[in-house]
Amino acid sequence: MPIRRLLVANRGEIALRVFRTCRGLGIGTVAVTAADDLSSLHARSADATVEISGYLRSEEHIRAAREAGADAIHPGYGFLAENADFAEAVEAAGLTWIGPPAEALRLGGDKIAAKRVARDAGVPVLPDGSAEEIGFPLLVKAAAGGGGRGMRVVRSAGELEEALAAAEREAEGAFSDGTLYLERYLERPRHVEVQLLADTRGTVLALGERDCSVQRRHQKVLEETPAPGLDTRLRSRLHEAAVHFGQAIGYRGAGTVEFVVDGGDFYFLELNGRIQVEHPVTEAVTGLDLVERQIRIAEGEALATPAPAHGHAVEARLYAEDPRTFLPQSGHVERLAFGGGVRVDSAVEEGDEIGLAYDPMIAKLVAHADTRAEALDRLSSALADTRIEGVTTNLQFLRWLVAHPVVRAGEATTSFLTEHPPLSAPPLMRVPAPFRTPWRLNLPAPPPSSPPDVDVESQRPGAAHGKSAVTAPMPGTVIRVEVQPGDAVRARQPLVVLEAMKMEIPVSSSFDGTVTAVHTVEGDQVAGGALLVDLEA
Repeated sequence: MPIRRLLVANRGEIALRVFRTCRGLGIGTVAVTAADDLSSLHARSADATVEISGYLRSEEHIRAAREAGADAIHPGYGFLAENADFAEAVEAAGLTWIGPPAEALRLGGDKIAAKRVARDAGVPVLPDGSAEEIGFPLLVKAAAGGGGRGMRVVRSAGELEEALAAAEREAEGAFSDGTLYLERYLERPRHVEVQLLADTRGTVLALGERDCSVQRRHQKVLEETPAPGLDTRLRSRLHEAAVHFGQAIGYRGAGTVEFVVDGGDFYFLELNGRIQVEHPVTEAVTGLDLVERQIRIAEGEALATPAPAHGHAVEARLYAEDPRTFLPQSGHVERLAFGGGVRVDSAVEEGDEIGLAYDPMIAKLVAHADTRAEALDRLSSALADTRIEGVTTNLQFLRWLVAHPVVRAGEATTSFLTEHPPLSAPPLMRVPAPFRTPWRLNLPAPPPSSPPDVDVESQRPGAAHGKSAVTAPMPGTVIRVEVQPGDAVRARQPLVVLEAMKMEIPVSSSFDGTVTAVHTVEGDQVAGGALLVDLEA
């Protein structure tokens, strides 16, 4: 049955993205907005807007759909997008659900169950189990959700207890499900995902793959398609594995199967049972509108084999965040102008306020060209011409990233930002591949170092001479105070833990010393720069 009026159970950029396709199809649009989000761009861009008590309350979205006369709900990404109970509730209310079947969401959304399905379907998976079984380093992961929340890298037994506790708190806060599991951690893999489309007749198509290896806080900042450096056989095996997994869980709609690639081997990581933030790069090379495909599939339309992909596309995410620490920032957008020659998907306009309650993404800039080098050049030019004032952003970091010789060579792994700290001087020359590790005297390679979880060391100038005033690196809520006056602390020991956007941010000591004063308590709402702890060497 044709959809006449569609509600997006989400906010920000993805809501606007869905509205844009709906307008082209002649479908009416309904926005929902929480009380603290009434002035946002998505709330003023739909045909109708309904205030709800919270984005995570499924009954509120259904109420809003009925109130506004919508006959379908698109969940976007994040929030309830992969919630099987929400999918069932939408259909039980007589509304069309623009997403996978509830059972597919349950199987794919539970990472433990998803790995079992993948293993049974012949898809390679990373070992999981107890710390004793898989050894270190390992990764603590939330069984529900994604986006880097509820994830911790653990390198020794002494770190495990705190990592489990922190990941459980974060997962419970973000997904209302604190279930965790442990998985072997690969130090320098590439993160490659395959875009799927599946219809109600059992057809499952792979629309190519995306490389998303450049990440911070286990979240992507640069994505491209096709993935560089994959030989034809490996690319084909990845696509086949993704399709087999989609068939095994009875998938429908748009979704992404994520893998880690280690040399010529790959391993199933997880299913994203929704449209992804980085879907525009696939749209650029295939010429498809994936949101339109989602809607057509929900209306019962069969999939046709798409035309061959053309060219190369790359996407950069512009965030309100510190370009070195990647901590979220807030502020009033006084000026915003994007460079030309690229697609821009944004949910922010001049005059808007960016807070800390929601993801601080400002825009996605997507460049498409015949070759990878041309696409990167086009994106670099657009970033150079982009101007934003009034809020701290990662724009400077993105300009540096797109010009970096390792990125240009297509050799970035998930450890890129550890091996090449943000805004550091790039290498003056590229060393030929065979000579990038010790070789003259057959020396062992240095121990691996992978991207750490967020760990903020905050001190005022002069701290190295004996005293430090530890301040909040960003606005947030104090959820734990780990020290009291008189405590001896070591370098990098957490002193206070902040929470912002459902992420835990430990603020650590920058040297061995003694706590002389604590200026905050659990539950405090603190501003960026607020004094937290005094230290003395």
